[in-house]
Amino acid sequence: MKNAIIIGAGLGGLSAAVTLAHAGFNVQLIEKNSHFGGKLMPVKLGSHHFDFGPNTITMPQVFRDIIEQTGESAEDYFELLPVKMHTRNHFPDGTQIDFSSDASEMIRQLQAFSEKDARRYPEFIKEVSRLYEMSERYFFPSIFQSWTDYLSPSLGKSLFKVRPLENMHHFFSSYFSSPQFLQALDRYATYIGSSPFKAPATFSMIAYLELVQGVFYAKGGNVTIANGFAAAAEKQGAVLRKNTEVSKILVKDKKAVGVELADGSKLEADLVILNGDLLSAFPKLVGEEHRPSFKDAKISRFEPSISAFVITAALNKRLDGLKHHNVFFSNDYEKEFHELFALRDYSEEPTIYISNSSYTDPAISPDGDNLFILVNAPALDDNGKLQIDPERYKEKIYDYLERYGIDVRSSLIEDKVFTSSYIQEKFGAYQGALYGPSSHRKKDAFLRPSNASSDIKDLYFIGGSTHPGGGSPMVTMSGQNLAKRLIKKYE
Repeated sequence: MKNAIIIGAGLGGLSAAVTLAHAGFNVQLIEKNSHFGGKLMPVKLGSHHFDFGPNTITMPQVFRDIIEQTGESAEDYFELLPVKMHTRNHFPDGTQIDFSSDASEMIRQLQAFSEKDARRYPEFIKEVSRLYEMSERYFFPSIFQSWTDYLSPSLGKSLFKVRPLENMHHFFSSYFSSPQFLQALDRYATYIGSSPFKAPATFSMIAYLELVQGVFYAKGGNVTIANGFAAAAEKQGAVLRKNTEVSKILVKDKKAVGVELADGSKLEADLVILNGDLLSAFPKLVGEEHRPSFKDAKISRFEPSISAFVITAALNKRLDGLKHHNVFFSNDYEKEFHELFALRDYSEEPTIYISNSSYTDPAISPDGDNLFILVNAPALDDNGKLQIDPERYKEKIYDYLERYGIDVRSSLIEDKVFTSSYIQEKFGAYQGALYGPSSHRKKDAFLRPSNASSDIKDLYFIGGSTHPGGGSPMVTMSGQNLAKRLIKKYE
């Protein structure tokens, strides 16, 4: 059977490893870090456990399918729990909306803001459901290996049915007038690392995932999903290696033939799959002379998505008023995104997200809340430098939360800051961006880099910077979709 090497053990690499190994491929998965899961990384501060990300799990069946395709039960590897009233949205005027997959509860809350908005909610849900169903049918299962895949008649026809020329904010505004509810919906653009004032309305389907399908959490921490994938891959016969770095993809006669490790040793392969940030990993591992269709100049023209400024804060008590997911909004969301993208600067009045997973699962942080505090951040500047003083900005975040009545400092045991510089170094993210290219330009939103190299035979790409895009379900699907295509190719 074919020998496959997968570089990078993010969720895409792990899902490909399970799928290929189950089909009989000889799989070696190589990861430079000491954990499997990529950005889904465990963080410990004393007795407090944190998931570095993602903290919000949607599309649960995508994760279960990776295990269940092998004939086993996903519940033997991880347990996904529904979080019914999942996100509390706080606004500067003191109002709040609790997001839920219960439509009647959402309508009840909207009536306090606008009777008209409440009446239009079912119509809105019907349209985002349509957008999701179109994407699920035509886009999610696809693997793009060349431009002819993008130009298929069925795909082209369906593309124009998913509102590609309208931005997300405009789409939401066509249904609702409440500035608070609009701001809460606009935040879904950050799930793809983009601005709601530029990203296509197609991605408004994210609202369907949270407001219809619902939000989930993996008992014991979302990292148990990655651990489950790794265990399943090994059970299927894949060889997984941590703390091992690939320094070069070996190319001979325009074909990928293996990899060279940092220690100088070489591994042969019939095919190589790169599960990493394409904008940084591809040029690092393959010389420019081997990739004429993806030269360094082309890479520099991509606009990076947003990054993140993260604080993990271990507290000695449970704070009142916090749910599992919490968002504290700024006064001017449009200004905030202008600062992030046009100015490439940190907002002086940012929107703050807090995951407090111990609200749902107290056992993972028995001595007090485990606050994962995230603020949208710009990618690193063009010189690769961080634009702020991390400690000063951390104190600003704590000050801002106190205005909302969230006093972190008085019950703080220990905290740790993670910047876009850390994200770049730890995960190989291009300029520290979390989602590869932003989705502002139509080309980058719908025609993301393909899943196969156009210059090097038997070299394939998966992960958030390629099709179908960023977010844990998407990268998981990218690995499985490619693996299924390869299985069919070599059967």
